[in-house]
Amino acid sequence: MNEQVKFFPNDPACKQPSGAVAVGTPIRLRIKFNRPSNPSEVFLVLTKDGESEVYYPMQFVSVEPDTMMEYTAEVSVTSRGLYFYHFIVNTEDKQYRIGCGDDLHAMLGKGHDWQLTVYEKVYNAPQFLKGGLIYQIMPDRFFDGGARKKTKAYARYRDDWYGLPEYLPDADGKIRNEDFFGGNLRGVIKKLGYLKGLGVTCIYLNPIFEAHSNHKYDTGNYRKIDPDFGTADELKELIKKADKKGIKIVLDGVFSHTGDDSIYFNKYGTYDSVGAYQSVHSPYYRWYTFGNYPDTYDCWWNIDILPQVRECDPAFSEYICGEDGIIRYWTEMGIGGWRLDVADELPDGFLDRAVHAAKAVNPDCLVLGEVWEDASNKVAYSQRRRYLNGGQLDSVTNYPFKEDILHFVRTADAVQLNNTVQVILNNYPKFVVDNLMNLLDTHDTARLISVLGDSGDTSTREKRAVAKISDGEHTQKLVKIAATLQYTLPGVPCLYYGDEAGLEGFEDPFNRRCYPWKQENKNYLRLYKKLGKMRAEQKGVLCEGAYALVTADNGVYAFTRTADNGEQLVVIANRGTKPYAYDTHGESYTDVTTLKPFDGVVAPLDAVVIKKTKDVVFPVKKEKK
Repeated sequence: MNEQVKFFPNDPACKQPSGAVAVGTPIRLRIKFNRPSNPSEVFLVLTKDGESEVYYPMQFVSVEPDTMMEYTAEVSVTSRGLYFYHFIVNTEDKQYRIGCGDDLHAMLGKGHDWQLTVYEKVYNAPQFLKGGLIYQIMPDRFFDGGARKKTKAYARYRDDWYGLPEYLPDADGKIRNEDFFGGNLRGVIKKLGYLKGLGVTCIYLNPIFEAHSNHKYDTGNYRKIDPDFGTADELKELIKKADKKGIKIVLDGVFSHTGDDSIYFNKYGTYDSVGAYQSVHSPYYRWYTFGNYPDTYDCWWNIDILPQVRECDPAFSEYICGEDGIIRYWTEMGIGGWRLDVADELPDGFLDRAVHAAKAVNPDCLVLGEVWEDASNKVAYSQRRRYLNGGQLDSVTNYPFKEDILHFVRTADAVQLNNTVQVILNNYPKFVVDNLMNLLDTHDTARLISVLGDSGDTSTREKRAVAKISDGEHTQKLVKIAATLQYTLPGVPCLYYGDEAGLEGFEDPFNRRCYPWKQENKNYLRLYKKLGKMRAEQKGVLCEGAYALVTADNGVYAFTRTADNGEQLVVIANRGTKPYAYDTHGESYTDVTTLKPFDGVVAPLDAVVIKKTKDVVFPVKKEKK
């Protein structure tokens, strides 16, 4: 931080309100500086993305006791979009620019512009997810609820639940993803009690619609549950029984591509329909883009089993988003929301219509997009996206937190993690922050335990297939730090099935092993149950409590979460090599994950969540009869 100038947008003393703002909201900005010492005029310079700068004169307020001069300005932005700003100080003979450093603090003569996201409130933010816990399930790999259907002639139905998924290419050099272990919707229904015990309030299901593969991202029929997973009636039963336990179901919407083996493309003649591959007169022909018809066509990331759709084709858009479309059909069944696959590949017009379709059925329906970068300023295919400007996404997958939590746990770099958190809090609307999907791994990434543990030689795919961590106790400590941060930072943690049981695995399909029922690592299970219980008990703070840094130094990352009523949690993660002493200012604190007194010291490779003892609600002990 530059002591010559003071401005930090996440400090209410400098900017009100903090974070993104709604259209028309008065924004008050205050800046202090002692150099240059004799300003003649000071300006706030505000620029809408792609437009010209606008200068707003700032008013002198006072000279502070530390000799710093204070200037203020108030602006109100009347149109949504992305804005950028800096400050200009003029003297009699020189102009000085005050800009933004990487940590969002002001820099004299250096730095880039601060970002200001201005959104239009089109829909009310969903309320059910805030303060909760998401659990991600790949249905085929979670639990076999019985009565396996085995409906696919080409499939290899596995009876070795704990076996390694097939990963070697066939004679044509392709990995087919045609091995099925038998997990299904009935299995999820049977494990609702278990999930409730983890503190789960939302289940995110990877695709469940009919498809050729085991992962189902190659949709065959959007209107049909894959028969190996169950039926629409079983989905209704899952929704109903989950609702009774306070759990919502979120479905995966894969709308940027279909499968080549689908009712729409029908490359292999599997379906009775006339698919786009079979005839230019097919009702689905215009959904796709062909070169040398029919064998050359646009496909997702050049994967030929995933022909890419033209989302803005009127027929496709109507099929997915229309009055009788796919989104309304499944939303009317009672699901809690949608996770939109590869949202950055869905055009704005399609996203607008998809979100409207979901909200028209259920205003509290969650629409969350898969975005791997900062979603507020994302540029995709040379276009600035407007996911968070109003009328589109309620929130996004929070990969920025993931990357820097893991970086902190591996390297003890607390500064970078805090900077990332501060940037997201500055750039995102509050309703987006409160609904962020905070993940540490998914079906697309290596498992948390494998990332943090020492698995020996993993130089080849064959070695990664059978790799096992050798430093179990050390890895558990690292996982505790990562998971504690995941469960307490702003947003909603998303637990990938099996992490709580100690499941390992590198890239696909090693990260998609079956849940190890009856072989769980009890240490991990205890950790995640404690964190889930803590999160439920501290929901008042974690739901939407403000974030403030305590320290990010010497491998220690500590912050507070504070509710509007003053209730506060202190989170301390010590990735350093020395014990960290927290100044309690004479107050008594309790570790809310164990309900044991906090002695004021956090050991290396440990993390705690503490609260003033006077504010802790302890369970009532039942008297023995």
